[in-house]
Amino acid sequence: MDDRTSGPGSNPLRRRADRTRTRLHVAFALACLVAVFCGLAVGRAAWTDGSRAAQSVARHRHDVRAVTVGRTTYRAGDGPGGTPVTVAPATWHYPVDRAHTGTLPVPVGTREGDTVRAWVDDAGTAADAPPGAVDVGLAAFGLGTGALAGILLASGAFVRFGLRIVDARSSRAWETEWEGVEPLWSGRLRPGRGADDG
Repeated sequence: MDDRTSGPGSNPLRRRADRTRTRLHVAFALACLVAVFCGLAVGRAAWTDGSRAAQSVARHRHDVRAVTVGRTTYRAGDGPGGTPVTVAPATWHYPVDRAHTGTLPVPVGTREGDTVRAWVDDAGTAADAPPGAVDVGLAAFGLGTGALAGILLASGAFVRFGLRIVDARSSRAWETEWEGVEPLWSGRLRPGRGADDG
């Protein structure tokens, strides 16, 4: 077997395929560390950017009190399978001297004439609430986890592919070596040799 290691302290039973498998496992362990580092870096960057964007949006969102002027209805949620939203027509003032009317999301059970909280933009038009710390945190966590999972999946696929190649080569080498050893070991004749051949 020419795959044996040589030198002091080496294991003569350790083949090149074994060393390659060890290298692939070490490479996967390093990829796991890189994945954690990248996941943290992406998550932190997403948190920083998301917080900055949320602060920018919050500067242009204003919390006002609106009065409902009609009955509540249901509006389909955003996207397929979205949760329906309870809405009602309402009036509000923003700036103080300017009245607005529109349909706003309201809590379930809101009746006509109830006062509800609403978010509006600088022009007084109904708008979404500014993203909170939880929204920013969940987005950052999702991006960081996505980066971590992507690196782990890619490196895992690479290592698995490498191990399959090593196993296939090792099997072929084993069969080749066994063809040379098996007739002597078992006492069977080699093909092409007669019983009287020396």
